[in-house]
Amino acid sequence: MTTHGIHHRTTTVRGHEIHYREAGPADAPVLLLLHGFPTSSHMFRDLIPLLSDLPHSRLRSSGGTPIRMIAPDHLGFGRSAAPAATAFPYTFDQLAEITGEFTELLGLKEYALYIQDYGAPIGLRLALAHPERVTAVITQNGNAYEEGLGAEAWAPVLALIAGRTPETEAPVREISSPDGIKWQYLHGVADPTLVSPDAYEHDAALMARPGQPEIQLDLISDYGSNLALYPAFQEYFRTSQVPLLAVWGGHDEIFVPAGALAFRRDLPGAEIHLLPTGHFALETHADQIARLMRDFLDRHLTTAHG
Repeated sequence: MTTHGIHHRTTTVRGHEIHYREAGPADAPVLLLLHGFPTSSHMFRDLIPLLSDLPHSRLRSSGGTPIRMIAPDHLGFGRSAAPAATAFPYTFDQLAEITGEFTELLGLKEYALYIQDYGAPIGLRLALAHPERVTAVITQNGNAYEEGLGAEAWAPVLALIAGRTPETEAPVREISSPDGIKWQYLHGVADPTLVSPDAYEHDAALMARPGQPEIQLDLISDYGSNLALYPAFQEYFRTSQVPLLAVWGGHDEIFVPAGALAFRRDLPGAEIHLLPTGHFALETHADQIARLMRDFLDRHLTTAHG
């Protein structure tokens, strides 16, 4: 399958239109790709074609079928609906419920998770609710441990969580500004010319839409709910021993490498790769990540689906 085989679809969840990218046969093992802040399924634009163009000996189930990839835009992001913050309660619990209903509308009985940034607490809530549905986890700077929180990057967010005031909101608003978004893409990247400006300019344009400042402040203010669930996420890892691959930008200052290494505390078999790049590792290392995923999913999805 080549890039022209990627479909751009929509479905409706609770009256809200959800946009998603899809590639692969409907009866193949599923990889559910959950993006982070401030992006959308656009972050997978390079990865999906790389995983779609696999030779017949790789990333195949025992029945010989390729992978089915589904990458939704979270509500409020990308091309999905973005109801005003006064009309929808933007919390991670709510986004996870929307995503869970999305998977059920599509008839997904089981799936591997690719989680990055915001996609981690959303996807791991799905795993807590239905551990039997999750066949494997790929985490790309998708955190579940306190030691993964970069101190400097998280200081203003933790202050906002502790008390939401105009003073604590001000520095957090900058995270969604064009400069703040550009920093997220370029920090930790040895050669910034490898990062297409299209990526951060695309996100900045969507974050500039009316209502976005309120939406994003509500979500960031709710991030404490994710921290409170870290013990439950870790218990899920210990109980399930779900196969896990960490392909992590090792120079990320938002979710630092200690967060990747911490998975081995609960999942001794976790496969961890620290790549010489930043928070959005796919922008510079999509080929390497795809190769690691090919090997990992070929082994684990064949077992789960076969």
